Amino acid sequence: MKAFLKVFVTIISILYPVLLCVLVGYFHIEPKIVSLCVVIMALVFFLSATSVNPKQKSDITNKKQKRFTFSIRPLLSAIFLFTVGTVTYITNKFLFLRLYPVIVSLSLLSIFGISVINKPTLVYRMAILKDKHIVGSINEHRIERYCNIVNYIWCIHFILNILVSLGTVIFTEIYPVEVYPQYQIVLFNKIKGDIWTIYNGGISYGIMFSIFTVEFIVRWFVNKSMAKIYPITKFTAKSRKDDFILCYEEKWSSKKYKTWKDFLTDTAKLRTFINTKNAERWILHVDDYYFFLCCFVALLQCKKQVALTANISEEFIKEMKQPEDEFLTDAPNQPGSYYVPDVIANIASPSEEEIRTTPAINADETKIHMFTSGSTGKPKVVLQRMTEFEMDNAFVLSMWGEEFLKRKHVATVSQHHIYGFLFTISLPFTAGIPFRRTRIEFPTEFEKLDDEKYTIIAVPAFLKRTIETEDKLDLIDPFIITSGGILLPEVAKKTNEVFGFWPVEVYGSTETSGIAHRQSKNGLEWTPFANALISKNEDGCLNIKSPYIKDPNGFQTADLVDILEDGRFILKGRADSIVKIEEKRISLPEVESRILQTGLVKDVCVVAMSDRRQYLAAALVFNKEGEAKFKDWKKFDINMFFHDYLLNFFENVVLPKKWRYLSELPMDLQGKKKKLEIQALFTKSEDGDKIKQ
Repeated sequence: MKAFLKVFVTIISILYPVLLCVLVGYFHIEPKIVSLCVVIMALVFFLSATSVNPKQKSDITNKKQKRFTFSIRPLLSAIFLFTVGTVTYITNKFLFLRLYPVIVSLSLLSIFGISVINKPTLVYRMAILKDKHIVGSINEHRIERYCNIVNYIWCIHFILNILVSLGTVIFTEIYPVEVYPQYQIVLFNKIKGDIWTIYNGGISYGIMFSIFTVEFIVRWFVNKSMAKIYPITKFTAKSRKDDFILCYEEKWSSKKYKTWKDFLTDTAKLRTFINTKNAERWILHVDDYYFFLCCFVALLQCKKQVALTANISEEFIKEMKQPEDEFLTDAPNQPGSYYVPDVIANIASPSEEEIRTTPAINADETKIHMFTSGSTGKPKVVLQRMTEFEMDNAFVLSMWGEEFLKRKHVATVSQHHIYGFLFTISLPFTAGIPFRRTRIEFPTEFEKLDDEKYTIIAVPAFLKRTIETEDKLDLIDPFIITSGGILLPEVAKKTNEVFGFWPVEVYGSTETSGIAHRQSKNGLEWTPFANALISKNEDGCLNIKSPYIKDPNGFQTADLVDILEDGRFILKGRADSIVKIEEKRISLPEVESRILQTGLVKDVCVVAMSDRRQYLAAALVFNKEGEAKFKDWKKFDINMFFHDYLLNFFENVVLPKKWRYLSELPMDLQGKKKKLEIQALFTKSEDGDKIKQ
């Protein structure tokens, strides 16, 4: 019964002007009779607003108790209708009955209008209630903007409807058809009514229906244009059209493309090859991003474990490779490996059925081995899954997806590390963003990227190299992401001058994935990602909990932090960068910072050494000013210059005892300094002979 009343009340509320139009215009019923109908409607509203619900049994009487409940909205409608009906009966005029559409539009305007001020808007709230996947999706901000526009349109409609409805009420009162029959309107030769009746009982409904219809059609086109997300573990052959451009060579306008059909064909070939081998784990080192993607996907489709490595030195491969492992690479003449371009070229073309077959990938069951040097420089294996990778991609796309979608992808980083893999392989594939097949290796290559908007995935070291050799790049609205190390504020500023964009810095690690982000034009504070919970342990180091970390206790980093009141934090260096020299604690980054303050050095690395005693050693790279100043100096004199300068800040006992002056510091593809190689510089004399201690 209660459900019936609710439906009945809803229908009456919507069709009220139409009913009044029929009663007055067709049946010519007097106001007093209509007012009685309104009072009856008020009673129905009141009944729908009240209900009796059984309560739990009383502990004393052991009987069910009853309680009355009220629904506020129909109750208010009941009070309003009863008041209007009573006044209409007393005055015998339709004035108050005719104000109903005005009051309804005013109420709706209040609801929609308040949500404009107190966002999210009502239309957007209704959208996310209907589809909970909107929040956190790549299309979230676009959908919100669309819903906001629809919300504004309804607000404008209600404002105009209030004005017109109120105008028809006033006009009808001034010129009643009984006195001015020339204003009477006849519909279908039967229904006679005034302007109020025709507008509020017909025209206003036609306008609302038109708005609904047009919005439905527009929404269909908007939905069709939305970005389609297909992660590596969820795509099918039908996810993209065959001619969809997956990647390109050199630059976008070169028109050297690989399509979706090419990708399906090459992965089918690689599956055929992989299935001829018994290995469960495959080492993967492929510099070509397209070949890497094909190999990686094919291995997962064949349920294989994948070990990603950027280091393919003979010693390292011997150390990590098990006898049963296989090795895929595009590096020529690599011992014990399969050369990927030849593998793809030599496999017979698959059938159409094989091309259209995309074996399922269970993200939770994937096993991806990544190698990280951490703080020691000695590689260690971190086991990852696509589950966490794809969660990370979804979150990053929810933040910067619109920026990515407006541009093509280029990168300076290796895809064999987590940062490179997430941003150069997994993310563009998932979002359908065309990416460049090869890594940018030289700063001069940026000069050619003047044909299209590009997202640049970089590391601080490469940005630093670029701004030292380039003045102003003619790029079109670039968007730069950088990670893998700290970007110094002065480098970020210079990057903006050269590229035309302040880089977005992402802080994270192989173990934690993304933790926080910043743009140094807004300050040096890091803003944690919304899905990351940070805290500081008793040693002052950052602890991180996030969906990507399986340990419920989170991951303990070695990064020293200060957490601010607003939840942001400042990095203060690494705990393992604090060393003891002659029982005195000294911060290696602080020594490096003081050396950079001379204005004569563009890069420096201070390391702790130990033989019969502990001491510091410093490797420096001069800038132009430094090269000019020390051009004719002896090495001993240069050493003493920096020694005397540092005496202004530190005790003599902790100052670097050995110095090396290099053209550049040893770094990996991620732009991280190779600490072990730098330390090795101080175990040999500069002519290569072992130093006798």
